[in-house]
Amino acid sequence: MFLGFSIHAWITIATVLTMFSVLLFTKLRSDLVFLGAIAILYVTGVLDVKEAFSGFSSSSVVVIGVLFVVVAGLTHTGVLQWIVKHLLGQPKSYTGAVTRLMLPVAALSSFLSNTTVVALFVGIVKMWSKKLGVSPSKLLIPLSYASGMGGVCTLIGTPPNLIISGLYADHTGTAMNVLATTIPGLFCLGIGVLSVIAMRRLLPDRKAPETAFEDTSEYTVELLVPADNPNIGKRIVDAGLKDIRGGRLIEIIHFDEVISPVPDDEPIMGGDRLVFTGQIDEILDLKKSHGLVNADHPVFTTAEVGKDRQLRTAYIPFNSSLIHKTLGTTTFEKDNNMVLVAVARQGKRIELSPHEVKLHAGDTLLFECPPRMNVNTDRLRSQLQFFDSEQVPNIGPKTFISTSIMIAMVALSALNVMPLLQCAFLAAIAMLLLRCCNADQAMKAINWEILMVFAGSVVLGLAIQKTGIAERMAYGILDICGTNPIVVMTAICFVATFITEFISNTAAGAMFFPIMLEAAEKLGYEPYPFLIALMISVSSSFATPIGSPTHMLVYAPGGYRFSDFMRIGLLMNLIILAANIFIVNVVYPLTPLP
Repeated sequence: MFLGFSIHAWITIATVLTMFSVLLFTKLRSDLVFLGAIAILYVTGVLDVKEAFSGFSSSSVVVIGVLFVVVAGLTHTGVLQWIVKHLLGQPKSYTGAVTRLMLPVAALSSFLSNTTVVALFVGIVKMWSKKLGVSPSKLLIPLSYASGMGGVCTLIGTPPNLIISGLYADHTGTAMNVLATTIPGLFCLGIGVLSVIAMRRLLPDRKAPETAFEDTSEYTVELLVPADNPNIGKRIVDAGLKDIRGGRLIEIIHFDEVISPVPDDEPIMGGDRLVFTGQIDEILDLKKSHGLVNADHPVFTTAEVGKDRQLRTAYIPFNSSLIHKTLGTTTFEKDNNMVLVAVARQGKRIELSPHEVKLHAGDTLLFECPPRMNVNTDRLRSQLQFFDSEQVPNIGPKTFISTSIMIAMVALSALNVMPLLQCAFLAAIAMLLLRCCNADQAMKAINWEILMVFAGSVVLGLAIQKTGIAERMAYGILDICGTNPIVVMTAICFVATFITEFISNTAAGAMFFPIMLEAAEKLGYEPYPFLIALMISVSSSFATPIGSPTHMLVYAPGGYRFSDFMRIGLLMNLIILAANIFIVNVVYPLTPLP
């Protein structure tokens, strides 16, 4: 024993701290990090084989996996698009816009993946903001906040709710109702909407990143090779036209044939159209130095580059392997059959050759790609986030069918007709049988990396509880806060709220579950209301863009800086914490244990 902890407890503490450090400061996949933590806890004897792999058989983890299939059915039948089309409208004020946006998003996020909801809404909100004459940065943070606050309104709305409720069921033998968090969640949502409206001056007024790309004449030039050009017959690289000062050749048009990317050994022919990107004044010098002339149509539009190519916008997420690299030093373009045309940072185009720009998180990139290119592959998603890649399904009879399946699933579980896991399985089977989605779509919808994180979080919580860490921390909190249950609840929720700004809310939920449980039982109270408050707290991350995947989705499109989230987010954390503690104690009065 050292400082009251056993060797197994210290191994667990070291594992947890190392795991969180790796997640914060490296780009390693989160599922591998959690799997490594499980392996350490098992190999060192902290957990036996059954305990080490208990997360993979946890009912809450299985529910999350099955719900991916249900969400696939809703997505592919156009439910989200129908709601967007009919609910946003044309409000006349910022207050009306925020209300029209946040309430539907929160409602959707109560039943669907909030990441899916935000990914769909980002592009729509940006177009909508133009119609309203409002900067997208004034609406995208509220969009992300609404998805997080809506997720806590049901047990299936956000993974921590399922993890915590599953652990509670394992501990007590009593399952929580799927709507257990609805009233507290709705109250916090209402306070959140009012707070955003009241603090709207703290929301930045940023220029949208893609506005740097609106005038394509600023970054693409098309020049023609005349019939008497001395470079005809030479290879592109030998003629000195591949990588030029201030720019780069991205495409050659041989009559009707479009060649992109351009290989070094491509021959030059009379009548070729050469498309360059970079600094326009320096590219135009090629007319003198290489005998080129202006083409009939000197620039492309952002809508279409040619029959076989188009321009698409992508953003660099925080975990991208491209950060601090220049694309000119990688094989990224060749590997993915795309060409970098321009780079913008915080709404301003960078006046350098795009291949010389060292990329930062949040940068906006313009690529020339094949029009039907799949930008949702695992390889690309880990490096770039495209927002024009959603396949918009047709709204029809299946939209109503999938919606009915979802409502029936929630109703059967809420009325305790059958457990949530059984309801989810039936809903997933119905989605497949009624062809709301096919088997391939269902399997692709299951995010195995996320499931691994969830399973690892369950095991992490178990280790914290088994080794006595939770008990010692609970006693420590009681020593500091005394025996007032509301003070203890507030203290743990306060710490959880700020911890979840830096780690996943699922991991925070699993980590704080045993601590909150021990604290409540040591005080002699039923832990149910304490855990409801914890569910809301671990999903209330507003102050950093890394606190939630949805924040990262809006970070680049809104042209935000890291500090933009802190200005309004720190106050939001405190406001929602106060609202959470108040409403939970009203709806679920503290009850002494028998």
